This record gives sequence, structure tokens and C-alpha cells, in this order.
Amino acid sequence: MNKGYIYILTNPSFPDYVKIGYADNVEARLTQLNRSECVPFAFRVYATYEVENRLTDKNIHTIIDKLNPELRSIDKYNGKERVREFYAMSAEDAYSIIEAIASIHGFNDKLKKYEMNEVESQEDKLAQEIKENSQERASNFSFSNCKIPVGEYIEFIEDESLKIKVTGDKAVEYEGREYSLTALAKELTGISYSIAGPKYFKYKGEMLNDIRKRLGV
Repeated sequence: MNKGYIYILTNPSFPDYVKIGYADNVEARLTQLNRSECVPFAFRVYATYEVENRLTDKNIHTIIDKLNPELRSIDKYNGKERVREFYAMSAEDAYSIIEAIASIHGFNDKLKKYEMNEVESQEDKLAQEIKENSQERASNFSFSNCKIPVGEYIEFIEDESLKIKVTGDKAVEYEGREYSLTALAKELTGISYSIAGPKYFKYKGEMLNDIRKRLGV
């Protein structure tokens, strides 16, 4: 028999999906997937289940598809249907399904869950921050909506002693120069990737985003 592994892979590039498949060598499969430069973050192993036969993952796919056919990632490209090993579920839910199968067969000892390392943890935080920044940018912040008049001063979260004056509905002045909140946040933090400015500032001790949520704007 050819021993191999059913794997559950996650990727912070698409946190709402998991990849469930089979490999004789999981590390080699991981290396193969991570050669691509088309995905911002790397795949990582969430769990593996040692099996004695190849293509056992197809049985797992069949079970999940029957439980909920809407979970699998299926689309069309050039008129052809693409059925892939990605499922819209949490890694925990995917693990629970495989754990139940292992338990039924008395093979819990062949199931292994992996701990996230420091690099993966930092990548998760960065991916989450990028997602939150994108959502916040799309929400179109303005000082008037937050009841903050022109002429008032806001505070930078990392140094509240800085004098930052509101000069327009979406503009502030700092050290004689006018900025958007995002441009000033990037200058003060040194962050180079795209961010949402409002999350880095307060008004009278309250985060701008909290003011926006409180006022429903």
C-alpha cells in the first residue's frame, strides 16, 4: 500500500477558504504550491491525516459535497468548469470532519494538528490588517460625519503630544503641511503598504473609527 496524507491547508490570502487534498509528501506539495508568485502569502499546514490509500481525499470531498454542495469552489474559465479543492469553511470545521472520520475508524493517532509558528502568526496579523484597512478605506471617512469641526485638533495614537489640526472635511495640517489622514498616518508610522488613516488617530481620547461606529457613519 502507498501511505500518504490528507491535508488541510490554510492561506491568509483567502482566510474564508481551506484547501483539502492528498499528497504522498506534504512538505513537497507545500513547496510546489508556494512556488507561485500569484498569491501574496504562503500556504501552511493546518492538519494532516495519515492514510493507507491514495485518492482517499476524494472520499472526503464527496462527503463534504453531499453535506453542502455550496462549499466547494467551482467556477468557469473559457467555458469550462473548474472544480477545485478549496472549500468555504473554517479550518476548524474541516478538521472536525476529518477528526470524526478518524474516530469512526479508530485512527485518531494518525491525525495531527500543527501549531502556527511566529512567521505565520505575523502573516495572519498583516493579512487581517490589510483586510480591515481595505474595508475602512471603502467606508469614506469625513470629519463632518463624525461631528468634528474644522479648527479642532486630533491626536496620533502613538504620540498624543503631536499637534494635528483639522483643516477640511478630509484634511489635516501637521508641521505646516496639509495631509490626508492616510498620508499622515503613513508618514508618522513609516508604513509603506496601503493603510486606512482614521484607525491611527483619536479625537478627545476616542478613536476616530469608534466615533464613526458610534454615530453610525
